[in-house]
Amino acid sequence: MQEHTVAIAVVDDEPGVRKALARLLSALGYRVESFASAEEFLSAAPTSKAACLIVDFNLGDVSGLELARRLFKAGFDFPIIFMTGSADDTVRMQCMEFGCVAFLHKPFSEDQLIHAIQKGLEVTVRSGQFDVP
Repeated sequence: MQEHTVAIAVVDDEPGVRKALARLLSALGYRVESFASAEEFLSAAPTSKAACLIVDFNLGDVSGLELARRLFKAGFDFPIIFMTGSADDTVRMQCMEFGCVAFLHKPFSEDQLIHAIQKGLEVTVRSGQFDVP
């Protein structure tokens, strides 16, 4: 497997989900930055090397959507992939209206995740935030 120079940030308050995603993304060759809360990621955002953010909508401290709003207000422009175990169409619409690149319902397939990441990285490359070797 070819090593990517791309880092993906994962924000989820469930340790098992973070571990599984980190293992999968690492196996795909990505560098992974894992965070247990929105506040933890917000503290790290200024030094994060992430080209894409995967965030659970239902975090324990601050919702994933509120995290996205705070990042946007602070001037960060990460492509965001939201994930949730809830089948609430209102939540999906809020995330899509905010401009997320994908909305994944847990459990999702590896192919769905790969497609969402590729879509997010295309946004990053088009905006000039990341140069693909």
